[in-house]
Amino acid sequence: MATSHKLILSLLSQLLLICHLSIADLTPDFYDDICPQALPTIQTLVEAAVADEPRMGASLVRLHFHDCFVNGCDGSVLLDDTPTMTGEKTAKPNNNSIRGFDVIDSIKSNLNDVCQGNVISCADILAVAARDSIVALGGSSYGVLLGRRDATSASLDAANSNIPAPNFNLSQLLSNFDSHGLAMQDLVVLSGAHTLGFARCTIFRNRIYNESTIDPDYAASLESVCPISGDDDVLASLDDTPASVDTDYYQGLIQSRGLLDSDQQLYQGDGSDTDSLVQYYSDNPSNFWSDFGAAMINLGNLSPLTGDGGEVRENCRVINQN
Repeated sequence: MATSHKLILSLLSQLLLICHLSIADLTPDFYDDICPQALPTIQTLVEAAVADEPRMGASLVRLHFHDCFVNGCDGSVLLDDTPTMTGEKTAKPNNNSIRGFDVIDSIKSNLNDVCQGNVISCADILAVAARDSIVALGGSSYGVLLGRRDATSASLDAANSNIPAPNFNLSQLLSNFDSHGLAMQDLVVLSGAHTLGFARCTIFRNRIYNESTIDPDYAASLESVCPISGDDDVLASLDDTPASVDTDYYQGLIQSRGLLDSDQQLYQGDGSDTDSLVQYYSDNPSNFWSDFGAAMINLGNLSPLTGDGGEVRENCRVINQN
């Protein structure tokens, strides 16, 4: 009898979902009727994961970014390789780099139970988990638009070609963001997510040994942990407060202490428009909070699957088996 009751509830949830899917636009209240416990559940699990390992907050934000920059915010970054498809996890920007998949798995499993069925998309989980990570580490909240569907395929080639590289110059960064419909301000503001997290020695080695746009004392401190060869996986923080959402990242750029070359490209001391924005956010933290939320919404709006597109995956790592 209990099994029958659960099945009926699941079918009702699916019917409610289908009704919502007839609305193509993303909305902040998409799951309010389908599963009102969804967002509180995600928040609780993200807070626990970040409390256990503060670095996880940065990892979850990065997952959302790397998902959206490859054919839109569709959860494709979460798909495992199969005999007939090589996914995005082993692409050069992702391999041995992106993480947090187990946290997403746990969130999805809990949601399937709480919502009495498979109704919350993996793409939406990524968007909400990114927001909740920002809040858990001291940032301001912002409204996440919801209603994305999940891709049924992934693309290694698209991941290799669409995610901006850490050695991009300013022209390449602007061009990359423009190709995704994002403006220069989005570039500068979203780069502020590097207020969180770490990078591997292999990513910043060339900068500290061969670049002239780096503070010499900062370079020397990094050379002590990142030798000219070997120890590729040693980590260094992207700013001085890697577990706190603040504007220290921008202050570091002004001091030529950007860990990645692509970060330092935003401030070159030549009075450029990006210089002005970096200085502005360094001086006005409250404006960074509000603009960051707006930029994250812009990011989350990149080519989502809605309506009848894609599917809602039961397991974020694999497509549904019909």
